[in-house]
Amino acid sequence: MNTSEFQPPSASRSDPVPAPVSATSPYLAYIGLGSNLGDRERHLTDSLALLVRHPEVGAAGGSPMYETDPIGYLEQDSFLNQVVAVRTSLEPEALYRLMAETELRLGRTRDIRWGPRTLDMDMLLVWRSEPSDPAAGAWLTFDTDSLTVPHPRMLERAFVLIPLVDLVRRLQPEEAGWLERHLDKLEGKGGVQLWKKIKSLNASEHSES
Repeated sequence: MNTSEFQPPSASRSDPVPAPVSATSPYLAYIGLGSNLGDRERHLTDSLALLVRHPEVGAAGGSPMYETDPIGYLEQDSFLNQVVAVRTSLEPEALYRLMAETELRLGRTRDIRWGPRTLDMDMLLVWRSEPSDPAAGAWLTFDTDSLTVPHPRMLERAFVLIPLVDLVRRLQPEEAGWLERHLDKLEGKGGVQLWKKIKSLNASEHSES
């Protein structure tokens, strides 16, 4: 799928989004997390803890964790998947580089496509607020050599859409409709099972390792 086929609806308004970094931080980024090696839950929670150590990144929310069947390469253990949101003043490509550094710090290797990994982090969606009104804005759509947003395969993956819809419903309920419609049409939702609800995503509650 290319970005010309994927046009999230632009919007002039949504409910205010919690902004631990700054009410004027322009970007709200939704990030997909996945792990199927070692302490899967620890890898997911540590990834956010490492991201929010950056002075321009703050936790905005997180979906429940889901246990999901592997796709593509099937000879591997089940994954834990989650979507988290961060408020940031970093440009999306700078945030993406920070995500790649976080993967490496937590032991990510890329030996087999769709294969086992300690951690996978994907930038799914980015909302840009209007400078004059943080409650107004629009979804970004762009394609560079290193990064495509929206993520080009996210609408094909139940393990992404289910937690993403959970979180967008909570943070930006007026923006959830188009995602819900895609989720309703998607097959394979039976392979995604609720694993753990998350009470809070305050950075202080995450591991510092």
